[in-house]
Amino acid sequence: MDATTAANRSVPERPMTIGFMLVERFSMIAFASAIEPLRLANREAGRELYAVSIYSETGGPCAASNGVAVGVERSFAQAPDLDMALVCGGIDVHRIDHGALTTVLRRLASRGRALGALCTGPYVLARAGLLDGYRATIHWENIPSLASEHPETEVESELFEIDRDRLTCGGGFAAADMMLALISRDHGNALASEVAEQLLHPRIREAGERQRMDLRMRLGVSHPKLLKVVALMEKTIEDPLSSQELADSVRLSTRQLERLFFKYLGQSPAKHYLRIRLERARTLIRQTSMPILSVALECGFSSASHFSRAYLDGFGKPPSAERKAPVPQAAARAAE
Repeated sequence: MDATTAANRSVPERPMTIGFMLVERFSMIAFASAIEPLRLANREAGRELYAVSIYSETGGPCAASNGVAVGVERSFAQAPDLDMALVCGGIDVHRIDHGALTTVLRRLASRGRALGALCTGPYVLARAGLLDGYRATIHWENIPSLASEHPETEVESELFEIDRDRLTCGGGFAAADMMLALISRDHGNALASEVAEQLLHPRIREAGERQRMDLRMRLGVSHPKLLKVVALMEKTIEDPLSSQELADSVRLSTRQLERLFFKYLGQSPAKHYLRIRLERARTLIRQTSMPILSVALECGFSSASHFSRAYLDGFGKPPSAERKAPVPQAAARAAE
């Protein structure tokens, strides 16, 4: 919607009510990046376009992952009939009981209200069945686990997704881009641009942009054939390719490919490939309840014993020890 169209719209009788649902150890940067554009939109418009309220499970202060506690107005159960609820996720969101929050979210969904989530918050929506049949995104570290546990959700790797009445983003500064898109949709590009200017946000990123750095930047190399092979490795974790297949994909011999990897990355293609698969496995172990054998198979290992040995060599402990790590105490309750 352009500025002219927005200007021709009738002024809404009341502001849009948006509730931020803070989950224990939520991401402060995602929360701040989402709430500040709404405040600035009100200021730049000279009237209240968005009425913001904040909630936690207990109704008391909720501590973010950085330890800073944020005061809230009410508990999840006391949330009114909001126009939109945004779940603010963070560390270990998959290991927390979200029963009270799920009840509220399902009630709002049954009334046709919009739901959204920041950072790891999409886990909460997905486990409540509220992303079934929707496109959604989540922080790039969590994309494999969300996609594995919830195949009924179309998990994407974009900065943010706005699919009908569902809004999700990867967290961090992507939350600001998502809210700027919301402001633009509701009140025109001109207002969204004014808010971005106030935020010193020089470019409003589009939903379709990717979350992660370009592979060239991540690896610190620019050799095109090396980059192509590494990208292929990251796409074929479940069914690893042989060294010959990798070499053939860039028209090199296996010896030439090995020299290329040692020159730029200091290790063989096989070791780099194994590290990629082990990193994916560690993410799945930490973020899902998938059986160890299922994780092993999904990451291209033929057996649980082979996987355990490789994991122990790579991380200094077996997969079972990774999963047995203690669940952090709920920050909000610890503050009581």
